[in-house]
Amino acid sequence: MDIDLLISGGKVIDGTGRAGYSADIAVKDGRIVEIGKLTTTPGVPVLNAAGSIVSPGFIDVHSHSDFTLTVDPRAMSSVTQGVTLEIVGNCGHGCAPIVDPETVKINIYGYDAAYDIPWRTMAGYLNALQECKPAINVASLVPNGNLRLATTGLADRPATKEEVREMRKLLEQGLEEGALGFSTGLEYGTERGCTEEEVTELCRGLANKGGVYATHTRNEFGKAHETIDEAIRTSETARVPLQVSHISVVARLEEEARPTVEHSLAQMDEAKARGLDIGFDMHTRDYGITNLSAILPPWTMEGGTKALENRLRDRRVRSELKVYPNIIVAEAQGRWDRMILFGCKAAPEYNQRSVADVAAMRGADDLDAIYDILLTEAERVSEIMVIELIYDESDLRLPFSHSDCMVGSDATALGIDGPLHDKYFHGAYTWAAWFFRHFTRERKTMTAEEAVRRLTSLPAARFGIKDRGILRKGAWADIAVFDEVRFGERGTIFEPNRLAEGMMHVLVNGAVTLKDGKLTGERNGQIIRSGP
Repeated sequence: MDIDLLISGGKVIDGTGRAGYSADIAVKDGRIVEIGKLTTTPGVPVLNAAGSIVSPGFIDVHSHSDFTLTVDPRAMSSVTQGVTLEIVGNCGHGCAPIVDPETVKINIYGYDAAYDIPWRTMAGYLNALQECKPAINVASLVPNGNLRLATTGLADRPATKEEVREMRKLLEQGLEEGALGFSTGLEYGTERGCTEEEVTELCRGLANKGGVYATHTRNEFGKAHETIDEAIRTSETARVPLQVSHISVVARLEEEARPTVEHSLAQMDEAKARGLDIGFDMHTRDYGITNLSAILPPWTMEGGTKALENRLRDRRVRSELKVYPNIIVAEAQGRWDRMILFGCKAAPEYNQRSVADVAAMRGADDLDAIYDILLTEAERVSEIMVIELIYDESDLRLPFSHSDCMVGSDATALGIDGPLHDKYFHGAYTWAAWFFRHFTRERKTMTAEEAVRRLTSLPAARFGIKDRGILRKGAWADIAVFDEVRFGERGTIFEPNRLAEGMMHVLVNGAVTLKDGKLTGERNGQIIRSGP
């Protein structure tokens, strides 16, 4: 056979959910050209997969690697888990479009002031990302937070009709330039002012161009059912496919979490039974995590670091901040002992301490302690994280019992060395490895075939990504080869930056990106754009 590479002797799990079988896989020009009992001529490279699973490369359906991939395109934390494609631009956060590069920085996970943002449009961002030569494939959604910042700025209010028209124009431009859909993050400061009508009108623009509407829903005390209903109504009215992001989080403000999650899943099933195009995903952490700066209204960032410092020093401003409704206060519910700080550099003694502990150390109330920390870390205010010990593990795991539930990192791609070695985002090094280990080996509630389907063909079909997420002749050679018994995570809550183990080889568009568990230096990722 005239081929570039042979993967020999593995158990092929093709991503469809059907039973695995023994076969070899031949690769030529980045694609799979044959699957079966194969032989090749001397001199053709052979990857030995004996005793291992050979599956499609994993797809991270909910990633926040928009910026970190431009800083370190190796995607080490992802590739070592078998990830070959990430969908970014989620939760209304992302890298494009941009009108004011200073303002938008608050809406980019993993942003680092040491790096410029030279692009302004979705096309410019995707082109810049391609020039970085990422090791993995990347697709993006258009983030609503960016649309708001480009039109309403930092104002916390509903958009005017003219602003909505401008946002819709920017959204449709982003879709024309390659984005696969549109995302919202309706409980974040930049989007709290959005009305249902505003989002629906934007989704009508999405319907015109095609793509998926992914939403981090609007969460309020006692209104979990209403927030899922809002997402479904928006999808039905605008006639767009709906993806509810990390669905279990709707229960975090409820007295009884499990019945809330069960009801949310039932709402999705009922909508699907009525013929709506509905999907959902869940992350794998048993705790929440977000930027500590989410406690601040967007207007505090106006004018840059010095202006923020002046505001945080002003007691009158602090009084105003203390009554600002936000995701951090809502999730704490007064239990600041459950809110753990992580990533403090100017005051490392606060790391792994609760806000309650730090407040006691400082002799301050809880909110003032947070403002003091943000003042100390003002130069890197968007990098401080808070770990929220607010969930019951069984409630978070419940959606995975549903056959439609996809899985995502809800994190950024990182590396244990290089420019991102000192950055953290819980889940980055663990999500896919944990998912496979936990459900196939620990709980034994999923077959390896089903776990692989959730990680591959299910998200590919959801976002209309062709010839990926499946092993068949003619498909792109995005392939993961791993030890079924050893594949698992090593990162922990306080030592998250540990590479997963058990992933042997990874191919991205036919290039061997990981061999014998080590990065090869190959970076052959493609930017997946909408269109034929």
